[in-house]
Amino acid sequence: MKFRSKNTDVVCMRRDKYHLRWVRQAVIRRKERAFSLVEAATAVIILAIVSAVVVVVINNCITSAADSQLRMQAFEVARENMEKLLASDVVKETTDFDTSDKYPEIKWQTVVEPFYEPITNRMWIRGVCTAEYTDTNGETQTVELTHWLTDVTKAQLLQIIANKEKQKEEVTSISQQLITTLEEAADYAGVDVQTVQQWVDNGMATLEDGSFVKKNLDLFRENSGNPPTEVRNQQIKSEVELAELPKETRKPAEPKKPAEQETPTRDWLNDIDPVTGRTYKEIEQLSFEQLWELLKTRI
Repeated sequence: MKFRSKNTDVVCMRRDKYHLRWVRQAVIRRKERAFSLVEAATAVIILAIVSAVVVVVINNCITSAADSQLRMQAFEVARENMEKLLASDVVKETTDFDTSDKYPEIKWQTVVEPFYEPITNRMWIRGVCTAEYTDTNGETQTVELTHWLTDVTKAQLLQIIANKEKQKEEVTSISQQLITTLEEAADYAGVDVQTVQQWVDNGMATLEDGSFVKKNLDLFRENSGNPPTEVRNQQIKSEVELAELPKETRKPAEPKKPAEQETPTRDWLNDIDPVTGRTYKEIEQLSFEQLWELLKTRI
């Protein structure tokens, strides 16, 4: 016959209760444990990708803002130059360029030039103002503004042609007074190379590119390589000074012809224009359209 104690049942029930509580807490602790290595690595990779995308977006925004600011500054420079051009009472064919005083990283250029408009068959003068800057990618960008200033009559077109010829003659006259090499300078002065070098060491002026001016060579040759101070002050030190000299002082003096050999004055209308190849009398008789068609075949 078996006997069962009530105290024993109570102890067994308590043990089962404690066991279930321990199992429940173990399950909870297992759920609350740290991530595994694979989970941590995956999280780091995702975070890196998201961070890279955010950095790229921010960088693009900063670059775009910087380029927009540079473009606005270039537009401002070009607009100011165009406003100055439009405010001028008189315009002439010219090309000016420089660096902006307000924005040193921007270079500007203003061009006033004639052009032919084929629809109305008329000649116009237009102004083109450009501003260049270097963007954040290192590429050169340009902002350009163009404005038609005025139309050109036939007389004005002839004046433009005459001005171009005058400029060519001016450039040719200046280039004839310059000698580029030391050997050519020695041949012109009638001395050896060492003598010309001694003149340079003794104070003979040359241009910035090292070219020799014939007038300076003449001054030193006429004074045996040692001209006095007042003669040295007469030297030409730049192309600007050379251009300001009267034309008759640039060319060597030519002997006068005897009175009986002087040629009579001829009519300039019979002279041939070097651009068109026709006489000035024939050019005066041409219409504007005929003159422009002739110039297009020649220029």
